[in-house]
Amino acid sequence: MIVRIMGEGQVRLADSHFAELDKLDDELLAEMEGGDEPGFRRTLHALLDAVREFGEPLPDDALEPSELILPSPEATLDEVREMLGDEGLIPS
Repeated sequence: MIVRIMGEGQVRLADSHFAELDKLDDELLAEMEGGDEPGFRRTLHALLDAVREFGEPLPDDALEPSELILPSPEATLDEVREMLGDEGLIPS
């Protein structure tokens, strides 16, 4: 799957990593619903760090369609709330 982190670029991510990412996504959703700004910030960074760690960066000139778009590390709680679907940032 091709994942884009807004403002950073794309990575190719194996499906085998989605269980771990889904746990972080669930935590992020709970923190957002509870208005926990520090928890939200910490978990968003953990989620993006995991994508960077597990993913293989694509060249900057690659024009692959992104199957998943994640917010930038600087995104606010309100900005991410607008991106969320019913299942969080990462659909199950």
